[in-house]
Amino acid sequence: MSTRTGKQIIRIENVRKAWGSFTALNGVSVTFREGEVVCIIGPSGSGKSTLLRTINRLERQDSGHIIVDGITLDDDLKSIDAVRAEVGMVFQSFNLFAHKTVLDNITLAPRRVRHWNREKAEQVALELLQRVGLAAHAHKYPAQLSGGQQQRVAIARALAMQPKIMLFDEPTSALDPEMVNEVLQVMRDLAKSGMTMLIVTHEMGFARDVADRVIFFDHGNIVEESDDPRTFFSGPQHPRAQSFLTSYSGL
Repeated sequence: MSTRTGKQIIRIENVRKAWGSFTALNGVSVTFREGEVVCIIGPSGSGKSTLLRTINRLERQDSGHIIVDGITLDDDLKSIDAVRAEVGMVFQSFNLFAHKTVLDNITLAPRRVRHWNREKAEQVALELLQRVGLAAHAHKYPAQLSGGQQQRVAIARALAMQPKIMLFDEPTSALDPEMVNEVLQVMRDLAKSGMTMLIVTHEMGFARDVADRVIFFDHGNIVEESDDPRTFFSGPQHPRAQSFLTSYSGL
């Protein structure tokens, strides 16, 4: 059960997003607190990833309001840049630059956006590589790494910008099964550190064990929400959540 009492850091108010006749977000309203770990689950196409993508303006909502750390996301490019500077995101695909070393992949954004010098950027990058268990791979290229290692580099790259919030969009879905746990362990350690984390995932055991709160999406709506994940996974209240969870074993 969540014991986090941090200040409200994200507020979503009646946000809608549609593509033609398909509604991805149907008037969603939800808040997130500083230091909170929230796992967002539900069937594919239910709006989970779209919610994350609207929080850092990778998708523009059709209506409603999104406020991130006091900044209202609108069409003002300065506001968008200010939010993106504070929000890190890790995607399903690793999106590393194939022609750059691991170290260069991680230092690129801090040097260009934060205007850090090379020495500072590399010091932070090496500390993060140590944190994710990849210190020995700093001078390798992405093609020399496994999928799990590449995803851990992607996490380090996002953390290098020293964000206040981390968004994870199904970060293990593109990995072979034996590589999933190494990425989830990095995320577990990050959760323990107090980082604000919003995680779209199909790893139900991970969500049960790590989340302070679980949100269940279906057809663009939040249909169930619980700040007691273990109780949620053992006995969800909404019929759609009950149906969804019956397909997962080991819970």
